[in-house]
Amino acid sequence: MAESGASPLPPTPPAHSPLFRAEQFVWLTARVLEQRLFAHHFLNGSPDPVETALDAYRNEDGGYGHALEPDLRGPVSQPLHTGHALRVLDSIARCAGQRVERVCRYLTSVSTPDGALPSVHPAQRGYPTAPFVPIVDDPPSELLATGPVVGLLHRNEVWHAWLFRATDFCWHTVESLKQSHPYEIEAAVAFLDSAPDRPRAEAAADRLGRLVRENRLAALDPEHLDAFPVAPGYAPGEHHFPYDYARTPNSLSRAWFTDEEMERSLDHLASRQQEDGGWPITWRQWAPGTALEARPMVTIEALRTLRAYGRTIG
Repeated sequence: MAESGASPLPPTPPAHSPLFRAEQFVWLTARVLEQRLFAHHFLNGSPDPVETALDAYRNEDGGYGHALEPDLRGPVSQPLHTGHALRVLDSIARCAGQRVERVCRYLTSVSTPDGALPSVHPAQRGYPTAPFVPIVDDPPSELLATGPVVGLLHRNEVWHAWLFRATDFCWHTVESLKQSHPYEIEAAVAFLDSAPDRPRAEAAADRLGRLVRENRLAALDPEHLDAFPVAPGYAPGEHHFPYDYARTPNSLSRAWFTDEEMERSLDHLASRQQEDGGWPITWRQWAPGTALEARPMVTIEALRTLRAYGRTIG
């Protein structure tokens, strides 16, 4: 029999376990990249095939495109695609070397005058794009795009000239936030969890936690969601829960929530697995294909979060 090239896999998890059902969903619906990621994270798969699959999205400029983030279609490199690629590399412990050096050169080329990143570069114009993603000629710096990238590079001890001004932008923006929304807060947490100045990060996280609770940006009781407003511009029912902010127990944002609140939110996350084995997306769905591509990504993230908190998944 011909060799498949796949890594040896462990015994299949028990039928009807969350992991078994998710595995069936992934094989049925996911892109090759998410199939390889699932195999790596849950089936002892090698990281090498993940890197190979990710290379299909990489462009000559060092950035990533080709709808790696499903809501931005087309071939052109974008900061959001490139940030997603870095998250993949970080998750398989491959966020280093010449590949990341090329990424940093790309980030430098698309950064704004203050050294940060826009969410969407105007090169996206002309390609299908989610209607809630604005494309402008002179896009502003966005913590949403910059914070997670800077945090990942610091966590992996990557040093590049671009990082200095981008880090300053993140500190200034995070420490001056007065009104915000869940995705921006999550980007701030991604930066603070890996920022080199730990006392400063802890102080900033403490302030953000108070902001989140005062503005009810985290749905603390899944049984009474009406008590927690959905942020303007979000889809109906697009609530964010404690696990969205604190993906692991080691996150600074874990201190924002009581043990009871965290456990209740994890119960809710576990309960959201659907009949087909996947988890749903909560943001606005604007095209059938994009929703189908995003669900395996959300499913893998849900399983990793539950496992990080010691929940049995398979």
